[in-house]
Amino acid sequence: MIFRDSTSIAKPQVFREETGRIDMPELISALSFALDLTEGAVPGHALRSCVLGMRIGAKAGLSQAELSDLYYALLLKDIGQTSNAAHMSGIVDGQSHLYLAQSRRENWRGLHATTRLGITPRESIRRSLLAEQKAIADISLASSEEPFDLLARIGRRVEPIPPQQEDAFTASWDRSAAIIAKIGLSYATAEAVRAIDERWDGTGQPGRWLGHRIPMLARIAAIAQHLDVFASDKGPDNAIAVMRTRSGKWFDPELVKVAASLHRNGTLWNGCLDILPEAETRAAVLDLEPRAGLKLGPERIDRICEAFSDVVDAKSPFTVVHSLGVADSAMMIAETMGLSPKRTQFVRRAALLHDLGKLRIPTSVLEKQGKLTAEEFMLVKQHPALTKKILGRIPAFRELAQVAGSHHEKLDGTGYPNNLRADDLSMEMRIIAVADVYTALSEERPYRESLDLAQITAIMSKDIPGKLDAQSFEALLSALEMNRATA
Repeated sequence: MIFRDSTSIAKPQVFREETGRIDMPELISALSFALDLTEGAVPGHALRSCVLGMRIGAKAGLSQAELSDLYYALLLKDIGQTSNAAHMSGIVDGQSHLYLAQSRRENWRGLHATTRLGITPRESIRRSLLAEQKAIADISLASSEEPFDLLARIGRRVEPIPPQQEDAFTASWDRSAAIIAKIGLSYATAEAVRAIDERWDGTGQPGRWLGHRIPMLARIAAIAQHLDVFASDKGPDNAIAVMRTRSGKWFDPELVKVAASLHRNGTLWNGCLDILPEAETRAAVLDLEPRAGLKLGPERIDRICEAFSDVVDAKSPFTVVHSLGVADSAMMIAETMGLSPKRTQFVRRAALLHDLGKLRIPTSVLEKQGKLTAEEFMLVKQHPALTKKILGRIPAFRELAQVAGSHHEKLDGTGYPNNLRADDLSMEMRIIAVADVYTALSEERPYRESLDLAQITAIMSKDIPGKLDAQSFEALLSALEMNRATA
């Protein structure tokens, strides 16, 4: 199948930005912004938690190595939350972001998490869910549904949990630790994130560890995230007051004293209140990494891009390998078209990160079987711009941000978010746009089954050369045919 049209020949765009070696703090602190979108937190939550936790850790006498491990644990503490998004969305009717924010304030799990009283794990979870119903009634105020109706509907969901689902509530902690290990960070950092929701009195999750059994870094991170959540909601004084009431229950009493002393002498909150510009807080974060100037080589950058693509794709079972699929397809196209190894690597990174902005979209929208409302579609259309905004925080990723954020643009100007036209779209942008459409059509969706290559080709051909790049599509088909021939 041959397509020939001048609009499908990309005008070369010359960039000279180097993306070979990047500061580790710069990259991780920028990508942590995406994690805040997942839990519905006020933007900058991870950054502020990092500043608070690092000050507490330094005052508590941690070594430089321990502080470095704590630094990345604080920035990446929520990296596994997307794996539970679909489950929680079903329970709270698409308001999972509100549920996650509320769970930072309430100890629902701790109400019944005690095997010492002879309560089995399954019964503990069932009772915890019943307790959560009461708090979820408040969440219903964010929707149009009457609280009584919401409680009744949720109540029908609270039933004995099948054995195969008993781990549903603990998977995010294990997933967080696994992703951190994939990035190449330390075991101490991974364990701190895994244990961040443990409680000093043994009522936390996932292991119900007691007192000093909880890693020191996890104890500090738990206090830091608590302080930011409550300070953003009710102010610093309230955050400190609530922390004190939970001393010896949620939190290590000695670390509570450390945080309280920093509050008294006026050094705890500098640069990390939610009323301050995010850039100010991020500057404070970048100054706090004990191993300043830590540079990442190309392989480590690739692993971090892969890890964050996993975070995005875990948001829905329908997109569980979508970003990786787009990256593989884009690489095939780039190699077939003769792009250099460096530019092919660049295309792969942009493809891996192209959907970062989707973390803001509720799972209920991503998995909706019917037609989206105008409001829902507007929300979906914002995600490429948000991807660009997140990646644009990294100076060495400025071009990558432009490319990744343009994957829904079309040659005829009918795409989004900026209605770019052929002359505005580089070859890399065109490649990823084609790879994204192909991968999406080959995957199952809530409203249809996955399509075979003949069906995909028929659908995509209608958009060539008007909307999608003909050269990129021909290269894709050629690569797929070659793969079949050598299989």
